[in-house]
Amino acid sequence: MPVRFVTGPLADALPVHFRGPAEALPTDAAPWAEAVGFTPDAGKVLVYPGKDGRPAGAVLGLGAERSGHAPLLSGALAKALPAGRWRFAEGGSRLAALGLALGAYAFARYSKKPGRDLDFVLPEGVDGVALDREVRAHSLVRDLVNTPTNDMGPHALEAEARAIADAHGAALSVTRGDDLLAANLPMIHAVGRAGGEAPRLIDIIWGDPAAPKVTLVGKGVCFDTGGLDIKPSSGMLLMKKDMGGAAHVLAIASLVMGAKLPIRLRVLIPAVENSISATAFRPGDVLKSRRGLTVEIGNTDAEGRLILADALDLADEESPDLLIDMATLTGAARVALGPDLPPYYTDDDTLAAALSAAAATEADPLWRLPLWPAYESKFPSKIADINNVNTDGFAGSIIAALFLKRFVGRARTWAHFDIFAWNPADRPHGPAGGEAQGMRAITRVLADRYRR
Repeated sequence: MPVRFVTGPLADALPVHFRGPAEALPTDAAPWAEAVGFTPDAGKVLVYPGKDGRPAGAVLGLGAERSGHAPLLSGALAKALPAGRWRFAEGGSRLAALGLALGAYAFARYSKKPGRDLDFVLPEGVDGVALDREVRAHSLVRDLVNTPTNDMGPHALEAEARAIADAHGAALSVTRGDDLLAANLPMIHAVGRAGGEAPRLIDIIWGDPAAPKVTLVGKGVCFDTGGLDIKPSSGMLLMKKDMGGAAHVLAIASLVMGAKLPIRLRVLIPAVENSISATAFRPGDVLKSRRGLTVEIGNTDAEGRLILADALDLADEESPDLLIDMATLTGAARVALGPDLPPYYTDDDTLAAALSAAAATEADPLWRLPLWPAYESKFPSKIADINNVNTDGFAGSIIAALFLKRFVGRARTWAHFDIFAWNPADRPHGPAGGEAQGMRAITRVLADRYRR
């Protein structure tokens, strides 16, 4: 259901009022609300008639909602309002407009979704061009994550990256198959070599080489069987989304390049399938990483950290000002914080404060977890430098973050985001399915940090 934002006052645009439980309803809406038993619960919408029986306006209930996504409740309007012209009666905001547009999203690649067209007056002071970039970035993440692997394998993911790079005049190079070994990216090769499509590292570079270097690394496991430590069938149902980190860094890159931030941006995506064949890597194998550390494989289903380790080490060689990686990395993060609240890790308190502030401002929830030093000894190996998993099963997300930290040493600042990239159920601002998490907060921090 598309939403078109229009500028300037429209005399025939109908008002949408926001109301909490303690606030009086608009005078012309109150009789109808009483007649139909409407209460302004969070996300509930009342369309009330005028004297001619036609819609005269609408009320969006705010309830006592205190979640991090509360400012995006306007998304409920996208599916509740009848077609026509509308406006926010109390002026609205950027997040209200964004929530509305996000709520209108439908994944229509394989089936057409019925919908109605809404024309909405752009709130005063909101940059329509920037808003459109944000909406497109969200749709990019959702579309890529929602697309099944038969249409979004490593080759298709590379094509998406190339399209984004070409649109912004960025340089793109790809290292595929056995060339990964020649380029000293052995763990990316090992994880992906059993797949039907060759594993690869996608490398995008954009911006002034003399500008501050910002590098984004995204996990691109296009499907994860678990490898020889195979997942149960129920555990594979959502594994098309295991390239969610790659989808996020591509979307952030599109926002950064679209806004022309004064940075030298690099995006690295190790794109693989963790499949099963005669060439699959095995439990008990020892892999040599790009950094030279040897890694004993305690579990082939902990593959994301392996491909990220080689990519992070490559990124780290440039000593970037800021290095960020994003990955659908651990179920432990979901157990700890649930699907709505992705944890992030960094030793930089200044960056952490900026991220937490941006998460609140952008209604884009994030939660900092510690890189707890006492757990650095939790993944030992008797025959290699480290194991890729810990043996006691505790603190899985922290253990994964500490594993990655071993492959970062030169970057001025590093942050790791363990995202879910999925809405388990419909929400006002988006349907069940692929979802962007942390993208707005990270982009806000980048814009504030490297503002012209």
